[in-house]
Amino acid sequence: MSREMMMQRVLDCGIVAVVRANDGSQLVEVCRALADGGIDVAEITFTVPDAIDVLKAVKRELGNRILLGAGTILDPETARAAILAGAEYLVSPTLNLEVIAMARRYGKLSMPGAFTPTEILTAYEAGADIVKIFPAEIVGPAYFKAIRGPLPQVRMMPTGGVDTTTAEKFLDAGACCLGMGSMLIDPKALAAGDMAKIRESAAKYRAIVDAWRAKNK
Repeated sequence: MSREMMMQRVLDCGIVAVVRANDGSQLVEVCRALADGGIDVAEITFTVPDAIDVLKAVKRELGNRILLGAGTILDPETARAAILAGAEYLVSPTLNLEVIAMARRYGKLSMPGAFTPTEILTAYEAGADIVKIFPAEIVGPAYFKAIRGPLPQVRMMPTGGVDTTTAEKFLDAGACCLGMGSMLIDPKALAAGDMAKIRESAAKYRAIVDAWRAKNK
C-alpha cells in the first residue's frame, strides 16, 4: 500500500486508536472489535509487553482489516523493528527527526509528537505526515485554531483530552483526525475482556466523526 493510500485511509477513518495495555494477549481481539465498530486505524504502543509479537499477531490475524501502526516510538531502532513487524505508520510522543527519516525510508507514515509552534513546523519540514499534538488536553481546541492560522498546511491530530464533548470542537478547529486512547478503549472493559463494549465505543466515536462530516460538507 502506498503512503498516499495509507494517508487517505487515516483521513477517511478520522480516528487513530491508541491501543495500550499491561498485557498484550487480548489486543488482537481489541483491534478486531475496533474494526467491527468502524475504526480501522489502530496503533499498538511500545509500552505493551512484547509489542513486536503483538504487532505480528495483529497483522497475521487481521491483515488489511486494520491499518496497523506502532506507537511510543522513541528512536529509529525501535521504528525499524516496528516496521519489520508490520507497522504501516509510526506515532511518537516526542519529536525525533531520525524516526521521521526512518519512516520515509521505508515508505511508511510518520506521526511525531509536538507541542510548540516551532516543534510543529520542524516536524512538518522534516517530512511528518501528521503532527500529533500531545498532550492536547493542556491546550484544547482553541490552540488548534490558533496554530492553523499561520500553519494551515500542517495536518494536526490531537491526542489526549478527546472525548464526546471535545471531539467535534477539535474537528471544528482544524484537526485532520483524532488520536484516542482510554476514552475510546475503556480500561475496565479491556480488563474484563468486554469486546462488545469496545466495539460499541468505536461505533459511537465513528458516528460522531461521520455526523460532523455530514454537517460540514
